[in-house]
Amino acid sequence: MSAAILSRRGFISASLLAGGGLLFDLNVPLARAADGTPVILTAFIRILPDNRVVIGAKNAEIGQGAKTMLPMMIAEELGVDWSQVTIEQTHADAKVFGGQSAGGSRTTPREWLPTRQAGAAARAMLVAAAAQGWGVAPETLKTSAGTVSDPQSGKSATYASLAAAAAKLPAPDPATLKLTEPADFRIIGQSVVGVDTPAIVAGKPLFGIDFKLPGMLYAVLETCPAFGGAIKSANLDEVKALPGIAHVLTIKGDGTPESGFEGIAILSKSWWSANQARDALKIHWDVSAVSGFSTESYASQAAAKRKGKADADIVRTGDIDVAFASAAKTVAADYDYPFLAHGTLEPQNCTALFKDGAVEIWAPTQNPENGRGLVAKALNLPPDKIRINFTRIGGGFGRRLMNDYMVQAASIAAQVPGVPVKLLWNRQQDIQRDFYRPAGWHGFRAALDKGGRLTAFHDHFVTFGKDGKPVRSAEMPASELPAGLIDNVLLEQSFLSTNMPTGWLRAPGSNALAFVTQAFLDEVAQAAGKDLPTLMLELLRDPKELPRGPNQPPFVTARAQGVIEKALAMGGWATRKALPKGTGKGFAFYYSHMGYFAEVLEVAIVDGMPKVKTVWVAGDVGSQIINPINALHQAQGSVIEGLGQALAGQQITQVAGAVEQANYDTHPYLRIADAPRIVVEFLKTDYPPTGLGEPALPPVIPALVNAIHAATGKRIRTLPVTAEMLA
Repeated sequence: MSAAILSRRGFISASLLAGGGLLFDLNVPLARAADGTPVILTAFIRILPDNRVVIGAKNAEIGQGAKTMLPMMIAEELGVDWSQVTIEQTHADAKVFGGQSAGGSRTTPREWLPTRQAGAAARAMLVAAAAQGWGVAPETLKTSAGTVSDPQSGKSATYASLAAAAAKLPAPDPATLKLTEPADFRIIGQSVVGVDTPAIVAGKPLFGIDFKLPGMLYAVLETCPAFGGAIKSANLDEVKALPGIAHVLTIKGDGTPESGFEGIAILSKSWWSANQARDALKIHWDVSAVSGFSTESYASQAAAKRKGKADADIVRTGDIDVAFASAAKTVAADYDYPFLAHGTLEPQNCTALFKDGAVEIWAPTQNPENGRGLVAKALNLPPDKIRINFTRIGGGFGRRLMNDYMVQAASIAAQVPGVPVKLLWNRQQDIQRDFYRPAGWHGFRAALDKGGRLTAFHDHFVTFGKDGKPVRSAEMPASELPAGLIDNVLLEQSFLSTNMPTGWLRAPGSNALAFVTQAFLDEVAQAAGKDLPTLMLELLRDPKELPRGPNQPPFVTARAQGVIEKALAMGGWATRKALPKGTGKGFAFYYSHMGYFAEVLEVAIVDGMPKVKTVWVAGDVGSQIINPINALHQAQGSVIEGLGQALAGQQITQVAGAVEQANYDTHPYLRIADAPRIVVEFLKTDYPPTGLGEPALPPVIPALVNAIHAATGKRIRTLPVTAEMLA
């Protein structure tokens, strides 16, 4: 949509509902995309005849709180009490509702102003209707609890009573809207329990795994254990003859993980019987092209690559060779980390109904428009013939940004027109059919001058790539610290081949890069005769705003200093040397997803393994915490997830092109008994609010390994942490 189309009339329109209610359709410019095109948010507000308000929640709810947070902002600016509000989940349609993805902690920065403008626009029309009826100036009127009042005359009117008049008024000019001052917030900044929380606690059906339709068939799908293998033969007739089996179908896919590899689907009236029949399925696979991939092979290749010339520079500044040649001291170390699965509690699932040349889908998806495009391609359908309905997501962490399960369900449903089909994976499939956080190997070097100042930094990063480019989530940004803070930096990359699908895991990229960079810099600090916070504060001393890429705010050194100093005070860093033997504190700072976080962690070695006692978290995500209780939970959850990645034994290993792990016993997660005390504080700064789903995770892993070193003298340079590393 061009800027010219964003007229006042196009910004907001109002119409009467049957029974006298009022419906606002709101079109609010969000931001300009990279090509200069305005990105449009469309939300809706329904004011009912009894003065209740229904607000549409347009974004996928994955536990990040968007389904509650976005309506909070609309309600604040609309001028209604939260008790008046009912929230409804919309369906997925970018043409109607604008961007609806859930990932990258982008919802808050993307929606902060336009979503509030949506509520303010509706309020302005209601106020204008009252002013016109009373013959007064709109600016003299007040709003509260869904009522417009005139302090001079004492008159008041409910929003519902003003609906008919408001529907006839022209739309307001967005430039004229006056948003609520933060000091006057009544809903924003208050802790609001998640709209779905009571139903979740009561065990009510909300999730995709709960969804049912009359006459529905359950589907299971068997694909090759080695990614990319092809079907040679299968005992389809035998399986078709089993009791209760309705259909046995071949799904071709297009050979890519995103659209689903080829496989065989079994359909039955119960998932149990379909899954039992899957055990009787005997498929002969052609794995000749993919059986050579293995964890052992990756490690040996990476060791050789790390010693050789890199495939490509990421960033090169200054003269790295001269800086190392003239250094008073150098430090070198190798670090690595494994593939990881997402392990969502709710396995992948999707329900689809193909009928009359169109398909309707019910899916727990983080990225619905991507799924629409994939389904349209797979079924050769126009995108407008695909309706996608959100279900509550039972854990995503980036896994449900990929929509392979949606394509599979739609492809199966297309072969049984008129019959709803629910595809449901079991836990083994969920672990073994993932888009994994890619493994990586880093060869670090650092140079120090006589005064112990860091003068040069070099990282040869070996990971996975294709056609000279890193695979998804294996990227390293050219701005990776300490780039931009010292003159001589070389970040370079080399690539290995893999058949493993890769994808974004919570705090993508950062969840691994924070570990290796902040743990290595702790080694550098020790070699310089100082601690890591001192080294980081020295690097950040000069006031700077470092560019971070298209559509990203700059990195502000003063904000980083603020959270570092806060975390040190919270965690009692100055008294760390008084801790008993076998106990230590570690520190790390990291900037990711527009959030600044520093963390101090205390660990004790118990029965040969680290026991985390307390984690102190200091964060800066801007000027406003919209929903404090949710912000606390996001930060605490991030810390727990990061500790699980490091301590619980998580790693994905591969033999002959296939994943070995099959359940939570072999890809475990942190248990309640191992969860530490987590103390969280936010610094409010004069910057627009940013997201919280991810940036608290990256620092906790390096803070952990740095604390282990303080407690034991042992350096942890590979994950996950094991007892053997501390022996």
